[in-house]
Amino acid sequence: MERLSVTTPFGRRSMSLALVKRQIEASDIAFGKSVDKWKIHRDACDARSRLGLQDRALAVLNALLSFYPNAELSGDSPMVVFPSNAQLTSRSNGISGSTLRRSLAALVDAGLISRKDSPNGKRYARKGNQGEIQEAYGFSLAPLLARSEELAMLAQEVVAEQRRFKAAKERVSLCRRDIRKLISAAIEEGAAGDWARVEDYYIAIVGRIPRSPTVTDLTEIAEELTLLHDEVVNMLEKQVISQDMTANDGHFDRHKQNSNTESSNELEPSSEKEQEARSLNLDDRPKMKVQAFPLEMVLRACRDIRDYGPEGDIKNWRDLMMAAVTVRSMLGVSPSAYEEACEVMGQATAASVMACIFEKSGHINSPGGYLRDLTGRARRGEFSLGPMIMALMRGHGSSAQVA
Repeated sequence: MERLSVTTPFGRRSMSLALVKRQIEASDIAFGKSVDKWKIHRDACDARSRLGLQDRALAVLNALLSFYPNAELSGDSPMVVFPSNAQLTSRSNGISGSTLRRSLAALVDAGLISRKDSPNGKRYARKGNQGEIQEAYGFSLAPLLARSEELAMLAQEVVAEQRRFKAAKERVSLCRRDIRKLISAAIEEGAAGDWARVEDYYIAIVGRIPRSPTVTDLTEIAEELTLLHDEVVNMLEKQVISQDMTANDGHFDRHKQNSNTESSNELEPSSEKEQEARSLNLDDRPKMKVQAFPLEMVLRACRDIRDYGPEGDIKNWRDLMMAAVTVRSMLGVSPSAYEEACEVMGQATAASVMACIFEKSGHINSPGGYLRDLTGRARRGEFSLGPMIMALMRGHGSSAQVA
């Protein structure tokens, strides 16, 4: 068993209590303990994210282990290796001297090796009459043996986390694919249900996926998408498509909502088929209210309206409706125009439209005429609030990416 006294590094390298603790722990190795050196190296590689090590540092550790003559690290034999920088560079794929020094320092800081410096800082071994090594100065591999169980446990945790990450990522991908295609099929085939709102929820959930998600992020998103997926399936199971809609594709065209939230023209019909339907007699359509969007999404798109709510903020739909009445008078929109919009679109949607108009009022010459035009389009089933909201969100740099 190797008993290392606490030593300090040569030259201007600093000493710390953490280094003292690591040397004491490395010297307390059970008699007869031995572990395959390459197994320890593999565990260190698997646990590198927990240890804060880069690939270059692990390559240097591999080189140091290659200078240890035995296949197993054992407390019954000296565990100090003393290769020169040139030898280490050669066995570390020819890395530069500065990279080698940084990698060695990283391995020491991570507690995988410790320095045993000679009086002059050189690495060498003093041998006896029979050629046996009596004292060696260089890098001790004892910390690796002392921490072998810990490294194995860290490696298992990292591998398990990677599996959970992969499973969560696959779950998110499958849910996104299924929900996206189910919504598209429901809209295209005229299934009964508030599919515009479902799509809004889907976009909002997907938009919260970080660029570099963690396991926790993906797990939370997967749970939300799974619930939404179940809700979509339930809606499809319970929905009833009327017989005349099944028989008349043109009727489907008149009731489709726009599923393309990336549309650049907020006044376009909800689909290509609806553009073709302009040539039909649209006055025969029954009035239909435009679906309201979630309040949170409206407020993200229309930031300026918040200041005109009660007490300078908007916390619910009632606050938004009160703020819409305030900005209506500021924009010079007549009460009759706004009342007509409320009748055709619904109060929540009309308030949302007024918030959008207020948000982009600097680019609208006649807010009142603009609102009447939108109301007319909504009455004919040609207006969808979605592109309006998404256009403003893109302008704020917060649009969601849709799979």
